[in-house]
Amino acid sequence: MTDPGLKDRLAAVHDRIENAVARARRRSSDVRLLAVTKVFPASAICDAYELGLRDFGENYVQEFETKAPHVSELRDARFHLIGHLQSNKSRLASELFHVIQTVDSAKLARRLNEGIRALDVMIEVKLSEEESKSGADPTELTAIVDACRAAPNLRLLGLMTVPPWSEDAEQSRPYFARLRELAAHYSLDQLSMGMSGDMEVAIEEGATCVRVGTALFGKRRKHA
Repeated sequence: MTDPGLKDRLAAVHDRIENAVARARRRSSDVRLLAVTKVFPASAICDAYELGLRDFGENYVQEFETKAPHVSELRDARFHLIGHLQSNKSRLASELFHVIQTVDSAKLARRLNEGIRALDVMIEVKLSEEESKSGADPTELTAIVDACRAAPNLRLLGLMTVPPWSEDAEQSRPYFARLRELAAHYSLDQLSMGMSGDMEVAIEEGATCVRVGTALFGKRRKHA
């Protein structure tokens, strides 16, 4: 193992999840831990896999394309795209990933449906006013949900969001609560929300997938 500290950090993250689900009176099996490995080498994925993790999140299609040959033998590993996806990269993304969490338009849903294999998808919803954030406006959800559900190669799982960054995790709570309300409106039961700094609040608000990078792998090197 190239990262001897990963085992302890993973145990600490599991403890945080266990404590949060206990407070929320939920089951730990209801919350998927997605290890965010963007800008880390393929060896980080292999290390985490050895410790039992099976779900990995990447932000950049082309970056993961370089890692994919090195992790292709990891049986039952699932790779999630959690970064913005341009429609002109949809075919490549559909070949590399098992889950696309960042569908943000009906057009993109239709492009992904033309890929070579079936995909699980989530719709990214932009609930903050930050220009740097991606995602669909809540008013656009009906059209995107309909497009996903009409696509035979897509299985719509739920919604995802990224709230504005804050040192105070409680600042994320209204965004997580709003995503839960939107998901319920469309009869969707999976919520990808919460990261290293606010995963507990996300779990309390119903997260079924928390996307954790820094708490597992440390601070990321700047992406080239």
